[in-house]
Amino acid sequence: MTTRPSASAVDAVAAHLTTAGLVVGRDVPLAPLTTYRIGGSASVFVRPRSAAELHTVATVVAGHDVPVLVVGRGSNLLVADDGFDGVAVSLVEYAEDISIDAEHHRVTAGAAVFLPVLARRTAAAGLTGFEWAVGVPGSIGGAVRMNAGGHGSDIARSLVDVGVVDLRAGRSYRLAAADLGLRFRHSDLRDHQVVTESVLQLAPGDPAASEAEIADIVRWRREHQPGGHNCGSVFVNPVPGELSAGELIDRLGLRGLRVGGASVSDKHANFIQADDRATAHDVYALMVEVRRRVAEATGFALRSEVRLVGFPDLDAEAATGVHQ
Repeated sequence: MTTRPSASAVDAVAAHLTTAGLVVGRDVPLAPLTTYRIGGSASVFVRPRSAAELHTVATVVAGHDVPVLVVGRGSNLLVADDGFDGVAVSLVEYAEDISIDAEHHRVTAGAAVFLPVLARRTAAAGLTGFEWAVGVPGSIGGAVRMNAGGHGSDIARSLVDVGVVDLRAGRSYRLAAADLGLRFRHSDLRDHQVVTESVLQLAPGDPAASEAEIADIVRWRREHQPGGHNCGSVFVNPVPGELSAGELIDRLGLRGLRVGGASVSDKHANFIQADDRATAHDVYALMVEVRRRVAEATGFALRSEVRLVGFPDLDAEAATGVHQ
């Protein structure tokens, strides 16, 4: 958990951004921007309307010691009930362009592009290799950050390079996929490195075959994964392709385990559901308890797939169990 910045530093950033002409919000609730629909507010919230405005944000933030948080589609984000004392940045106002070069099978997508939309657009354009993304309710920027994947593939399979704006250095640059440290559900990208666009190399395909594959993926997810308020898989599979986190949790009979308004899904053991009375603390405490029980019973220390904002390190808390 990061040290809280001074109120004066946060106020100064907000004032400078406002003076620069950006639309700045104070104490903006982040819950509606996440799939969990819980959590606190951001002290400063800004939605740049252009690349130039994002560079202005970078210039301002680079001069102040405040934490930054890039908010995408919120599908793997859990913000503490106390909120986020820093600058939250959303790119949904401008980074939603998709450019398809059908001749060279290349796709350029803005960071805020919704993955299911991109999966369907590329399939319709006769390109294959991105069908798996139709069931991932996140942005491509977030997908790069965590090397999102599913159904036997991931973003690393097709990623060529990304554009990045560094909010600490106040500059922009490109990084090749090989330089991102992409591994199973993880990368080396830091909080201050904002992915602005991604270039994908796909393969020529048949639109009808791709649409059929997409339909199969959607059908499978509806049959095997719960709806409602959740963030998808909570823990990273300890042995990808061989042993899943859901399997370990299921072996211990933890489906239905509850803390407050949060419960382990009855449909998929690696999902934690939040009901209408749930708090972010409930979800986090249940994660800690599930992780503790799995570690004690199996020796596997499950790693969070959820981006935790404003919480103690999960490794440090795992041994202590549920805190009410």
